Amino acid sequence: MQKRRAFEPGDTVKTFTGQVGMVVAPEVFSEIRGRLKEGRRPGRYFAPGCCLHPDYVVQVPVLFEEGTYDVMRAMNLRKTSGISPEMRTRIQQIVEGPGATTP
Repeated sequence: MQKRRAFEPGDTVKTFTGQVGMVVAPEVFSEIRGRLKEGRRPGRYFAPGCCLHPDYVVQVPVLFEEGTYDVMRAMNLRKTSGISPEMRTRIQQIVEGPGATTP
């Protein structure tokens, strides 16, 4: 039986403050935690140890366009489809890392 999730990896989201980001997969999240900075936005989880295994129902890992990440509370996010392809490409390049080349 598959778990229900409020957000799926690859969904584009917008915070209640208007910042746009993309939900990342668990394996991508564990990788970017080591090399990117946490953004510390309003609406994020901040208790020590709470966000090691996000559930995508209440705790949603999001990578933002400026290259920071946060585990956001789902109630502070809204799915959006109105982002430009350039922004989506930029976020994808951040996920791939500095050594990735574009074809």
